[in-house]
Amino acid sequence: MPDPKDSPAVRSMEIEQASQRERASKGDLDTGLEDTFPASDPVSITSTAVPSGRVDGDEADRVRQQSGEEENYPLVDQALRSTGEGRHSSDGIGASRDGVRALKRDVDRLGDTASEIASGATSLAQAEVRGLVQDVEARIRERPIAAVAIVAALAFVFGATR
Repeated sequence: MPDPKDSPAVRSMEIEQASQRERASKGDLDTGLEDTFPASDPVSITSTAVPSGRVDGDEADRVRQQSGEEENYPLVDQALRSTGEGRHSSDGIGASRDGVRALKRDVDRLGDTASEIASGATSLAQAEVRGLVQDVEARIRERPIAAVAIVAALAFVFGATR
């Protein structure tokens, strides 16, 4: 009588369980590496400082400011230590941290500037659309019969092509 552990179904289940254990043992960085294709894309684990679901930029800035200016960035400190910066003296550590803080402030300012530019562009586009709509409405009021004839012709062409 054949051994039930040698059946194809049992072998298939064992292979599947082994692959599931292997997938579970991989870390976030391995998953990020597998998810980035082609290989030229940088490997990263995605995270954000803004809570998910928040669409109000002003409220997000308020939350960020409440959390405090002095945030702890252990990965930056670890990277600086691994490159050898800051090992020679405490002045090097302070200078490196001051440089990192200055860069963080610059990035925050750039983000604010980009947000203002996007907001201005949105306002400008909305004003342009409002002006266009008002212009069309004015032309329709000037010649209502011509407007109805144009819409009827367009509807006929659209219906004929369907």
